[in-house]
Amino acid sequence: MLQAANAVRGAVPAAIRSAGSSSLLLTENQQWIGGPPPLMDKLSPRERELVLKQGRRKVLNRGQTLFSQGGKHDGIWLIESGRIRVFYTSPLGREITLAYWHVGNFVGGPEVFEGTVHQWSGVASSNCSVVHLPGKELRSLAAEIPNLAIGLIEGLTFKGKCYSALAQMLGTRSITQRLAHLLLHLVELYGVEDADGTVIAAAFTHADIAHMVGATRQWVTISLKRMQEKGIVLTKRSQIVVCRTDILEEMRGQAAD
Repeated sequence: MLQAANAVRGAVPAAIRSAGSSSLLLTENQQWIGGPPPLMDKLSPRERELVLKQGRRKVLNRGQTLFSQGGKHDGIWLIESGRIRVFYTSPLGREITLAYWHVGNFVGGPEVFEGTVHQWSGVASSNCSVVHLPGKELRSLAAEIPNLAIGLIEGLTFKGKCYSALAQMLGTRSITQRLAHLLLHLVELYGVEDADGTVIAAAFTHADIAHMVGATRQWVTISLKRMQEKGIVLTKRSQIVVCRTDILEEMRGQAAD
């Protein structure tokens, strides 16, 4: 089991692995939300063995779909390596990214058992290894292992806080503020010092950024170009280098676009 996970982990950028079990989403206050409670950490070695015995491992390449909005729901997936992007698609085809979930988190909610349909989609944004816990088996395990049931409740509580924070950001901040906020958050998670500033050492396209801040790809491209002209950011080898975090901090506090 560990060999399979490590084999995939080798293909994932070190900056992502160093983020540990954190998540990437828009929020006013990460400290208020806290960190995601690892589902398996409170289990004894025997309990972990019982849980993983019911699991089915799956390896995904970047871009592969794990579950689809409207598709039949059955259980959850534990992330062993890589990161999973979860997103909602509107009837008109517009996407909004809810979060990127990393190692130690589970995805597939808000339902965790079986019998419903997925409310959003999940796709691998890097090479991933996940363990699927089917709903029927997970229900039995939760009844048998109290710490697993508590872990599921704590995990869903954390996700509820995350999505509440996202709704608050979308409803109270301008697109420009959200973009500045996101760039600063990416620096915090994936920043690597460089001669020109701080490189965001993770692969995010303009479309990825647009889906996170609730904008179009064209708007993000134009905005980043304007920022580059002002010396705030620099595009370097398909990566974004943040040169002036102080100006981004000011932009994050502005009242309008």
